[in-house]
Amino acid sequence: MGALFALLILVGACSTTRRLGEDEVLYTGVKNIQINPTDGEKLPDALVSELKQAVNVKPNDPIPFLSPARQSPFPYRLWAYNYWNDSAKGVFGWLYRTIARPPVLMSDVKAPLRTKMVENILADNGYFGSTATYEEVPNAKNPKKASMSYTFDVSSPYRIDTIEYFNTPSSGVKVFIDSLARKSQWFQKGAVFCVDSLSTLRVEVANHLRNRGYYYFRPEYLEFLADTFLTPHAVAMRLSLADNLPDIALRKFRTGNVVTLLQRNEIYGPGRPDTIQTDRGELIIMRPQRVRKGLIPECITFRKGRVFSVRDMDRTQTRLARMGIFSNIQIQPIPADTAAKDPVMNIFITCRYDRPMEASIELNTTSKSNSYLGPGLIASFTHNNIFGGAEKLNVSLNADYEWQTGHNRSSVFNSYEFGLQTSVAFPRLLAPKFIPRSRRDVNWTTISLGGSVLNRPKYFMMAEYNMGITYEWRATRHATNSFTPFKLTYNKLIRTTEEFDSVMAMNPAVALSFESRFIPQLSYTYTYSKWLEREQNNELTFTGTFTEAGNLFDVCYDLAKVKGVKKLFGTPFSQFVKGQVQLVWNHRLFPKQDQWIVSRVLLGAAHAYGNAKEVPYSEQFYIGGANSIRAFTVRSIGPGSYRAPKELVNGYFDQTGTFKFELNTEYRFPIFGDLHGAAFIDAGNIWLLKDDPLRPGGLLQGKTFLKDIALGTGAGLRYDLGMMVVRVDVGYGLHTPYSNGTPHYFNVAFKNAFAFHLALGYPF
Repeated sequence: MGALFALLILVGACSTTRRLGEDEVLYTGVKNIQINPTDGEKLPDALVSELKQAVNVKPNDPIPFLSPARQSPFPYRLWAYNYWNDSAKGVFGWLYRTIARPPVLMSDVKAPLRTKMVENILADNGYFGSTATYEEVPNAKNPKKASMSYTFDVSSPYRIDTIEYFNTPSSGVKVFIDSLARKSQWFQKGAVFCVDSLSTLRVEVANHLRNRGYYYFRPEYLEFLADTFLTPHAVAMRLSLADNLPDIALRKFRTGNVVTLLQRNEIYGPGRPDTIQTDRGELIIMRPQRVRKGLIPECITFRKGRVFSVRDMDRTQTRLARMGIFSNIQIQPIPADTAAKDPVMNIFITCRYDRPMEASIELNTTSKSNSYLGPGLIASFTHNNIFGGAEKLNVSLNADYEWQTGHNRSSVFNSYEFGLQTSVAFPRLLAPKFIPRSRRDVNWTTISLGGSVLNRPKYFMMAEYNMGITYEWRATRHATNSFTPFKLTYNKLIRTTEEFDSVMAMNPAVALSFESRFIPQLSYTYTYSKWLEREQNNELTFTGTFTEAGNLFDVCYDLAKVKGVKKLFGTPFSQFVKGQVQLVWNHRLFPKQDQWIVSRVLLGAAHAYGNAKEVPYSEQFYIGGANSIRAFTVRSIGPGSYRAPKELVNGYFDQTGTFKFELNTEYRFPIFGDLHGAAFIDAGNIWLLKDDPLRPGGLLQGKTFLKDIALGTGAGLRYDLGMMVVRVDVGYGLHTPYSNGTPHYFNVAFKNAFAFHLALGYPF
């Protein structure tokens, strides 16, 4: 640490102006921005942010999170430019090009232009007559450095005083425009004059008209005329149509003929046409190819004779694209009989099939906190149109092989896991019509069947088999539903070792969760996600999941008057309820900047009853790992203040619970290019809802709740590859719920505080 501190001092002492010309001055950032509104009137926050952004030129190596920007005391990129060899080759040349940056000069700031921009922004928002000035502030120690100081003297805003609409007998277009304008909050008497708001209103009016048959109407055909001389410090407004408005823009079109052409993939050749008449128009299929009769008509929202709407174009495009079977989709409106009293718009849709089959192989290496290391493989095959109706068949094989490293490694190396999962997804609900659904999106029915085997040579071999059906649909634009009316899982311990049996004998509650059982489940998940404003600076996402198991079977057995432990095919079935809710808030720190605070709160509980004394091990909660509390490895803390015996640290058998609480907050910011950074803090734990004497401290209790919450912080990097995000997080433990000999709250020793995680995607 001392060497690092000395290095920072040395870098800070290095000159950052040694390569400047005689008349060049290094720009070190914005020292001050003074905004002086008239009579103390408060400016809108969005306007203040826009004004600051107009003059906020970043210097070399700006201080992170500081706005307006100031140069860091350690401008390492500028130091590299001044002292490294710019003609170096190889690795050193690459380092120079990657790190070094030329100096930002005062002449690069162009302060007169930026103050003019500020005055224009204020005028566009109704603050006419406002002025912006700047001052160069020389550095007291080095005359070759300077910063900028700005002063904005803001006048009182001009407000709309009078509004004049179309004053001549008007067509339906003019009446419709008047109606929309009168409802606008930005075009009302007393509203502050704002050019951007009026431009937004023009776009909204044009969009409404294009969705009501006026396909050729554009925002520029609508004019707002403003006069500031009729009334002192006020604006008189007139709404009118542009003089260059073409006649066709006032023509209201109806939908004519709809023709859809399905082209084969290029690798199969053009094929021969087969024309079919449907209730949604003419369908031309280039044979041979498999197409379910109603697939394409279900996606087309155009109706012959109905008023033409651009919204129908967008909806049709979206529905066809979400099938996932086309590589290219084009929708072309072609006007016909434009001179007629009631002109029509013919629609020509062209869809080209993508390759129906695809396969992928993913290789990875796993390194676990319990000293297990090994390779993994995921092989997947997908047919995107297995039955000719965009049904997706997926077959996925996963396999992992691990061996133990370190001083305590076992002589047995065959720790492995493999599984096969198959599913068929239908792009429609194979369910009763009473389920409310939205036509905006494709609704899916997925039928799945799979199995897996997990082998831990020192402990057990377990098999799991599952089958189920799931419906996914949208009821509204913001809400997504997932309903699984039936899922049957069968867990069976194939083999156990004496060591595992001895552990289970010492902990009957854990042993019950490992029993061979059927798990007949019904579950429902509701997700609601919405931006809270047009600028998309705040987004809330709520996810709630409810699962029940065994209740329907239990009722049937009760009706049959079956007593005692109820079994299915000779094996007991589980009976429990489980619920989990999660709320995620995304908040943009600065408008139009990619800096976010993302927070999550998660709460879950599970309870076994009736035919089962414990929730199955696979359905219990655990905590820690790459998507949870990142300062701790998976299943390394909890339940409560319980700490697993040292001889079972690598077993993870008993560090699960039936109640979970978790809080996470993460600051995400760009570094350069596709590389982003993050700083985070995580807190939470799991508990037991039933007391287990063999896991002391695990019971959920109000008096120890806060003390039982584990706390960690850390930082990470994210690299956005487009289709996926590669994430590296380093967590640092601050507090463990169990006692480790330290009386203080921050009880994690430095050498044991770090955890490293490599993962794909964001944690939440």
